[in-house]
Amino acid sequence: GVQVYKTGKVSVPTGGVGSTLNISTARPLDAPGLRYTVGAKAVIDNSVTSIGDEEVTPEISGLWSNTYADDRIGVTLGGSYQRRVSGLAQAGTTNGWRGAYLGSENNWGTLPQPPNDTQVTNRPGPDDVYSVPQNLNYQLAHFERERLNGQLAIQVRPIDTITATLDYFYSKNNVQAEKADMGVWFNHGNTTSSWTDGPLASPIFYSEDFGDGGTDLSFAGHKDGTESENKSLGINLEWEVTDNWTIEVDHHNSTAFTGPDSPYGSSNSLSVADFQLRTQTANFENDIPVLTLGFQSGLNDIDAARIVATGNVFQHVLMETEIDQFQIHNTYEFDDSIVSSVDFGVSHTTNNARTAFGNAQRDTWGGVGTAADLPDDIFTRVNLSENFDQFSGADLTQADFFYFDFDDLIRILDVDGFGGDPNYQALCGGDGVCRPDTFLNDQSIEEESVAGYFNINSNFDIGTMPAALSVGTRYEETDVVSPSNVSVPTGAQWVAFTEFALIGLDGSNSVEQEFTGEYEYWLPTVDFQVDPTDDIKLRASYGKTITRPNYRDIFGGLTVAQGFNAGGGNGSRGNTNLKPVLSENIDLSAEWYYSEGSYASIGYFNKKVEDFNGTAVVRESPFDVYTPLGGPRWQAAVDATGTTDAGTVRQWIFDNTDPAFLDPTGTDGLGLTTGNILGNPAEDPLVQFDITTKLNNEAANLDGWEFAVQHIFGETGFGAIANYTIVDGDVTFDNQLVPSSGDPQFALLGLSNSYNVIGFYDKDGLQARVAYNWRDEYLTSTVGVSGTANNPLYVEEYGQWDINASYEIRDGVTVFVEGINVTDETARVVGRTDAYVNFATQTGARYNIGARFNF
Repeated sequence: GVQVYKTGKVSVPTGGVGSTLNISTARPLDAPGLRYTVGAKAVIDNSVTSIGDEEVTPEISGLWSNTYADDRIGVTLGGSYQRRVSGLAQAGTTNGWRGAYLGSENNWGTLPQPPNDTQVTNRPGPDDVYSVPQNLNYQLAHFERERLNGQLAIQVRPIDTITATLDYFYSKNNVQAEKADMGVWFNHGNTTSSWTDGPLASPIFYSEDFGDGGTDLSFAGHKDGTESENKSLGINLEWEVTDNWTIEVDHHNSTAFTGPDSPYGSSNSLSVADFQLRTQTANFENDIPVLTLGFQSGLNDIDAARIVATGNVFQHVLMETEIDQFQIHNTYEFDDSIVSSVDFGVSHTTNNARTAFGNAQRDTWGGVGTAADLPDDIFTRVNLSENFDQFSGADLTQADFFYFDFDDLIRILDVDGFGGDPNYQALCGGDGVCRPDTFLNDQSIEEESVAGYFNINSNFDIGTMPAALSVGTRYEETDVVSPSNVSVPTGAQWVAFTEFALIGLDGSNSVEQEFTGEYEYWLPTVDFQVDPTDDIKLRASYGKTITRPNYRDIFGGLTVAQGFNAGGGNGSRGNTNLKPVLSENIDLSAEWYYSEGSYASIGYFNKKVEDFNGTAVVRESPFDVYTPLGGPRWQAAVDATGTTDAGTVRQWIFDNTDPAFLDPTGTDGLGLTTGNILGNPAEDPLVQFDITTKLNNEAANLDGWEFAVQHIFGETGFGAIANYTIVDGDVTFDNQLVPSSGDPQFALLGLSNSYNVIGFYDKDGLQARVAYNWRDEYLTSTVGVSGTANNPLYVEEYGQWDINASYEIRDGVTVFVEGINVTDETARVVGRTDAYVNFATQTGARYNIGARFNF
């Protein structure tokens, strides 16, 4: 079962602002005797895309329980196995939108100012807000998941007043993922565009012409593998010391580990490209962006014979956590007193968490070797349109792309001298093990918390109305220590067209630091309820609760991404002084149980929240690394060539500057020099980074209403359930404030109205249920995909139909069928308007067919 605490309870460890969940698992002495159940289902998942094979997969579960010695010893053993195959299709500007500009702004990435804006239709006005796309990408993904769960519970009750329980839980989850991308990158050079009216101007289309120099149409393959393992051992002793006093002593230790389950690493990608692309146009008038491609003269379609190997990334991500907790709970019940009972206890919790990250990356984005070095038969032509058929715009102009076999390409590139280059080293050392074993960043946290609570419970009558009052307080004290070892870059280089990379992020240059933080809170609660009649219950509650920061936000140290672009780089900095979100809560509710199985309720909640964990983005240069972009060599190339085209500028620099700061390696598919242009500390500007960190923002207030009704239609077996939640906050995001407006905005995330409607039938062994779940649009981020301040992301409203039915064909034997998202609903994440699509995702329906046997 699941216990839901929607208001604070001092005996329950602090949890979320909204609610805390407590999962109750099977215990043998709760149901004495021999009992067992077995269930099996076949899973049919229609979300599988064109790069995977749809298949029926199994899920098996079972539970066995028995008691011995006159029900004083009990053992429960349970387990489940699940294998699932699924997929998704996703389209959008997955690298985000370039900035958010006023029509009057003039810098890199903005639309050209008059009179040079002749290729802009309905140009945004001076005070209108707009953004330009950074990229456009289509991805098909295929997932295979294998999950194993196990539970053992042993209980001993030597005498009636003492019960000892041992619980052990184990779970293991292996996920293999294959993904295939096709994408284009916008350099904001020779652009043509059209816009809607302001004040929030939306793009109708955005196009770029690269001329005879061309650019790359990128195809990427990903093959990821992760394994997660969780173990938990708990020992509990419950002792009824007297008829009035009960003590419960509890100790548990839990560990969690996630790491790579692949010789390639946790998250890995190989890229190839066709360098004969001349024009790229994105149309934003549909649910998904529609891409139109134009190739160089004489070419009109994608062709495997033109594809060249480019860059690649292999990542090793390690996460591990260990929680050790000791608790003592006491309950003392009084006889013949207005105070019916008191609860009091203490707990000590230590949580050790670690995250480590390794990255092996080759920034050969300008190409390695020639198209002749890659066999055409490793590429498979796949139709994109059929995977997006639930979206408008699915009839894509560029309907096809190439999917390649990841393992085959690894074998081709994993040899010394690939492409005839004697300096080329085997991609993975020649043995196919590409996973980096040196961690660039290794960060840990030790969080130690001590808590104590005391609560008084009273039951009494107000006239003829039964009433209850509970008053208590909880004290929490927490200390945080976070040591870190992070890599520091030693330089920067221009590696291809508009792509740049930091040098030295290989673990060879690192810094060790230690960060600390602490906080303490008193958290009082008051709960009151009264029953005016036998079928009406009124409740009122006041309390304070805290929600602790996410561990990823309090890991110490500054980390930066290896790759950056003309706009600069990105990074993040943890904040061990980040305090929990503190919420002062008022909850009121009324419940009417008007007939058997039927009720109606209404509730009001108000939460005054302090220290929201908001996001700040700081523009700074934390390292002495210099970029060729914007330096004297860049300017000389622009002056000499009369253009800012990346390929032309790079070639001029290779041909005309000091070779001490050049590292040429060959030529690409366009005949241009490839390799790296190194930053020159004597003359080039510093690399600017957008550093994202967490901080405690201003206070905010949110409130709302909850309505619920359940009605049973007499003896017919039919019934209905409906609930509706209205939520509102006093701090919202202003879409018309752009990054240049000043400080980052603070806004409440995740707030939206929602409802659920359920119809069911339950009679004569037949159960059937149809449910519709809906949630309105909500703000999920204020910094966008790229970490730029004042750049919102909204999850659009979403509704989903689910169905299930079961029939007990004989005592203990039930067959069932379940359907999830049976109408193939899709999801979108957008920016300031619906046209600013970041992610549009199509999955599909999932069906389960199976049987349960209970004995």
